[in-house]
Parts: sequence; structure tokens; C-alpha cells
Amino acid sequence: MRPNCELFDRHPGNPILTAAELPYRANTVFNPGATQFHDETILLLRVEDRRGISHLTVARSKDGVRGWRIDGAPTLAPDPQHYPEELWGIEDPRITYLEELGHWAIAYTAYSPGGPLVSLATTSNFRAFERMGPVMPPEDKDAALFPTRFKGRWAMLHRPVSAMAAAAGAHIWISWSPDLRHWGDHRILIPARRGGWWDAGKIGLSPPPLRTPEGWLILYHGVRMTASGALYRLGLALLDLDDPMKVIARSDEWLAQPEHDYERFGDVNNVVFPCGWIGDGDELRIYYGAADSRVAMATAKVSALLDWLRANSGISKSRSLDQFFP
Repeated sequence: MRPNCELFDRHPGNPILTAAELPYRANTVFNPGATQFHDETILLLRVEDRRGISHLTVARSKDGVRGWRIDGAPTLAPDPQHYPEELWGIEDPRITYLEELGHWAIAYTAYSPGGPLVSLATTSNFRAFERMGPVMPPEDKDAALFPTRFKGRWAMLHRPVSAMAAAAGAHIWISWSPDLRHWGDHRILIPARRGGWWDAGKIGLSPPPLRTPEGWLILYHGVRMTASGALYRLGLALLDLDDPMKVIARSDEWLAQPEHDYERFGDVNNVVFPCGWIGDGDELRIYYGAADSRVAMATAKVSALLDWLRANSGISKSRSLDQFFP
């Protein structure tokens, strides 16, 4: 079994993008969605301007590491005149290609005066976008779609937060829709643990679910509150291919945590926060925000992640959610 540092193999040139490389003035760039578009890697960057308001900008690269061509102005800017829920910005996109519909869907956080909520937009070319508007009320974020229907319904993972989150926890939920606009049948899927665990209290989806031969691979973040503030770490789970309501495995240990200075120091210290990954056979490129200030990349092998998850799993089909709610 390979050690964690090789499972999540950081690129030696990290960070691969900073605000200094943008063609316009900005504070930070981080938390990009990612996909392959024709022969290029597309990153949909979260860019925070110097007011503190975020927008989304496209970056393109042939190899997904260097030579980025970045749009000269925000590609998808907040539009509070028509979408008032975007008044304070749009953030943290996750990109899913919906083959049945022939376009990409972007789940993103719209930061409204009533709190963050989940909105959807679609595109066929990453130049023009069609907003679908809010699909989940505040407070909710960390959302992504599955790329296929299950028994005629679309599924989405997301992370609502209740007013009682400090006591009840913030968990990953799954919801269902016949048309991508109307969502229901909401259920907790992966609960935050309690006590001293690395993922106790608050967790959230990182990139969209990844189809593997053994199930839907889930990379998620756990937020542990320490004496010096929040610490973001990453773990894995696996869902059944035919029924994503079934959690096959979940790692007890964390897979990766902030280690390098570019991850430990920034606008928000001690954060590794992936919103996108791109698979090519067994090879996986993971794009993540580092300390809410810059973009970094790591590589991994899907087979090695699955092996590690099997060896470090503390949950099976036969165990219930009750273990997390003593």
C-alpha cells in the first residue's frame, strides 16, 4: 500500500495558478471546477475581486498544467439584476457533463443576502451560459450532479446547513429531480461524524462523483475546528453504481491535509479544497483551491485510491447511520 503522500501526489510546480497570472486585477483565484473540452482542459476558476465579490472565469490549457489561456474578463459574472440571489457573488463551481442532454451542467453557490444557496447553469461551449436559477434554498452549498439518471431521475449531492448545525452537524445529502429544476426526496447520505474525528461536525462534497468499475468515487472535505481555527482535510467514500443511496465504503482516515506553505497560509489558512477532477483511464488530475488564495493540482491513480479505501473503510452496506448519531 502506497503512503498517503503518493496517493495524493502534488504537482512539483504548485501552485499552478495565482491572481498574478490573471489578465485583470483580482485578489485571489481558487476552487476551480474542471472538465475536458475537446482537446483542452477547462478550469472554471473562482476569482475574488478586490471588493470581496466572487465571479467565475474560464482558463484553458493543452496539458492541464501550464500554458493557461485565461479569459480577459469574467466569463460568468454575478447578475443580481435578474438573479438577486447572486448579489454577493457566485462561487465554487462543480462541472458535470450530461451526455443525455449534450451539455455541461455547473452547480455553483450563489451568495445571497439570505445566505449561500445552490444554483445551476448549463453550457455547450464555456463561452455562453444559460442560468437555471436557484434549485436549493439557503443555507446550502457544495453541490454537484451525477452525470446520468437513475430510474428516470437526476441525482444531486449537496450540503445544507441548519441553524442547529453546531449541534446537529452539516452532512452530505442526496436529492432527486425529474427535470433538474424541481428537487425533492431529500435524505442524508454521508453524515458528519461526532467527537474527535477529522470529519466531525461539518463535511461537504468536493469534486463531482466519479464513475469507477467499483462504484461512484466520492472525494469529500471534512472541517475540524482546532484551537487555531478550521482545518480542512480530504477523505473518500464509495457509492453503489446503480443505487447511489447505498454507501459501500467510507475512509476512517483522511487522505490529504494542508502540508505546504501555499496550502497553509493565505486568505483562509489550512485549506485544501478540490472542486474538480479529470480522469483519463486510471490517471486522475485533481484541481484544488489552496488556502482560498491560489490553484494547485495533484495526481492520483483511481485503482490506488480504491485499494486504499478498501483498506481504510469503516462502513459497509450492513451498517446504519445510527453509528454517527449515538
